[in-house]
Amino acid sequence: MKACILAAGDGTRMWPLTEGRPKPLLPVLGEPILIKQIRLLKKLGMSEVHILVGHLSGAIVAEVGDGDNFGVKIHYHHQRERLGTAHAISMFKEVMDEDFICMNGDVLFDEKVVEELLRVKRGRGDAVMTLKEIEKPEGYGVIEVKEGRVVRIYEKPERPPTNLVNAGIYIFPPEIFSFIEKTPLSPRGEYEITDTLQMMADEGKLLANITHGFWMDLATPWDLLRANEIIIKDLKGEILGEVEEGVHVHGEVFVGKGSRIRSGSYIEGPVYIGEECEIGPNAYLRPGTVLVKNVKVGAASEVKNSVIMEGSKIPHHNYVGDSVIGRNCNLGSGTKVANLRHDGRNVTAAIKGRRVDTGRRKFGVVLGDNVKTGINTSLNVGTILGKGCVTYPGARVSGTYASGSIIK
Repeated sequence: MKACILAAGDGTRMWPLTEGRPKPLLPVLGEPILIKQIRLLKKLGMSEVHILVGHLSGAIVAEVGDGDNFGVKIHYHHQRERLGTAHAISMFKEVMDEDFICMNGDVLFDEKVVEELLRVKRGRGDAVMTLKEIEKPEGYGVIEVKEGRVVRIYEKPERPPTNLVNAGIYIFPPEIFSFIEKTPLSPRGEYEITDTLQMMADEGKLLANITHGFWMDLATPWDLLRANEIIIKDLKGEILGEVEEGVHVHGEVFVGKGSRIRSGSYIEGPVYIGEECEIGPNAYLRPGTVLVKNVKVGAASEVKNSVIMEGSKIPHHNYVGDSVIGRNCNLGSGTKVANLRHDGRNVTAAIKGRRVDTGRRKFGVVLGDNVKTGINTSLNVGTILGKGCVTYPGARVSGTYASGSIIK
């Protein structure tokens, strides 16, 4: 069976992390989401993967290549205009002449999800939609099921009739393309896959796979943080780099090739340290820390339960907790991140200009790529700084700032 992955979207709710790279290339435990998907498909026996690209497509092609590194054949399809998910799937019409797996490029899942999907499909000519039961289905496509078939799809209802949501992983027969051709343009000017699937459901041609496997949708920066928190629990420690005398390592700690942990540093696992990182001397890494690659955490700096992306530096006398730091950032000496409200309520942060509840009691900041802070900068809870922002020495920063802002 062939597989296709939808990876053309802009990922605007994940801003500013997607300003410089496509959402499917954001790392979870040091590896892009898209590559995790490809490895899982290969493990399940699939050898041909078609990827739909659009936003910053060159970055995906450069990262994934032709698939030789993963033992699969990769084909790319370019979506010039992004006119909805149904339109995106229609781009595969010429190459999918048999049943095929289709998935969103921004979801994490385990092999059990796909195994269940294949089991429901076996010997049946209908399409299959994967569903997941979650506590708060608001904001998702909510699904009503009867006798193993989807009967009704509610798009982001205020009062969800069920807790089952569309997980964005399907098996489609070639018949899907004829249904897409009949799909009308929605009020927001897109061809919605939910409209297509509702037509199939109305004809009794849409089966439900209610999965019991691990599944997670990554829509916001704090979702990315949560994904790392979950995946890192299964980390197996391994030291491939250099650890000097006088370093204290406790629990499961992975140290990548070319990385160096200098004397006096204290590391409490689970902690993931990618390749070519430099830690210490006298640095403190606490549980849940993920340093993707070529990251520096220097003298008297402390990082806790955070994702620090490629090339960023937290060089001296800094504290970063429960945060997501983009690529090539530099925190001036004495930069401190607040990660807990004094009133104990959940932290709020902005998505597309609107502040929302992150669902987290502890949440620090999100920094886009190439952010630089002056010495003794204080960053308040829920602060988001766009790509290339700069703070003055001693700045006290709260709220959301557009890319390139200079903050005094």
